[in-house]
Amino acid sequence: MKLSLVSILPLLAVAAGLTSLPAAARSGPDKSLLHVARATRMEQRCNEQAMGVIQREQKGMRPDELVAYAFADTHLKDDTIHAPGAAVRSRGHWYHLSYKCTTSDDGMDIKAFSYKLGEEVPKDQWSAHYLVPP
Repeated sequence: MKLSLVSILPLLAVAAGLTSLPAAARSGPDKSLLHVARATRMEQRCNEQAMGVIQREQKGMRPDELVAYAFADTHLKDDTIHAPGAAVRSRGHWYHLSYKCTTSDDGMDIKAFSYKLGEEVPKDQWSAHYLVPP
């Protein structure tokens, strides 16, 4: 059996006594999210999904932070969260973002996801919208 670094990294971390791994090294949703409120869990999973999709689909983007409620409150209905006023940070710049995300009943698995990436947020607006510098 051929093992890759990605497949053995979790085992190495356990052997070394590490309690958390970078998101890229995990092979699925972080099960510790099961210990937080469902709405929080859904938002966290959908934020992770947004950053991953943006990195894959938007050339040159490397998201490292997302604030779902930056410009407008999120809306939760059943298994769907809508974040019409989100913002995502990439390479030291913040961008407007809107997304709609449907999860499994427990909020751990993403069933549907769509987004619209907007214009860059001017730096003079960052502090008023919870957008931290890199």
